[in-house]
Amino acid sequence: MITPEQCKMARVGLGWSVRDLAQHAGVGASTVNRFETGSVEPIAATLAAMQRALESAGIEFIPENGGGPGVRLGKKA
Repeated sequence: MITPEQCKMARVGLGWSVRDLAQHAGVGASTVNRFETGSVEPIAATLAAMQRALESAGIEFIPENGGGPGVRLGKKA
């Protein structure tokens, strides 16, 4: 699953606000905000919905590989 830092980096990379991500993922804006600030860990289904929304918009999540987890924008087809 994604980390709060990855979520925020991905969202900002897309130029999305917290509300934009919430709308695309079908979750509340407060849920996104609380996750990104580390104050709550959403249930797995909510976290998966946020990750799917970001991936659908072209984000690729990079796993921990010694340099820390990260994100990148995928190539346009």
